[in-house]
Amino acid sequence: MDHKYTTPADTRIGHIHLKVSDLDRALEFYRDLLGFELTTMYGENAAFLSAGGYHHHIGLNTWHSKDGRAASRNSAGLYHTAILYPTRRDLAVILRRLIDADYPLSGASDHGVSEAIYLDDPDGNGVELYRDRPRDQWEYRADGSVKMVTDPLDLQDLLKELD
Repeated sequence: MDHKYTTPADTRIGHIHLKVSDLDRALEFYRDLLGFELTTMYGENAAFLSAGGYHHHIGLNTWHSKDGRAASRNSAGLYHTAILYPTRRDLAVILRRLIDADYPLSGASDHGVSEAIYLDDPDGNGVELYRDRPRDQWEYRADGSVKMVTDPLDLQDLLKELD
């Protein structure tokens, strides 16, 4: 196997597809709270949602998981889904929505290259809502690698974007 292969720079992760136990409850979270648009239903057991009219960024289904239990945090599987917001103000808007809905956060971090808010969806799937800082604000180590940190994110400062 050629270990020198590099994935093309324009490659993107196109969408996620999650097994959920209750489709209506998942739609309340992803559509009604986070604001993704429902693009289509696939029968009664799957829904596809998007931002900006794409065919789908998020697929939700109960094909093998209807009324099932959440996966154990101590087993292999998805750590979190990361949703990239275009601006710091957009991240502040979704933070305000979460606060107004009294939706629990599991964390908030400044990673140097990005600012992130963490929460779990109703099925216990981790969700990261974040925005990237412009690349010219990133720090690099002497070896050229990106310097990332996990510092507390000042949520009050983030909310000042809404003033």
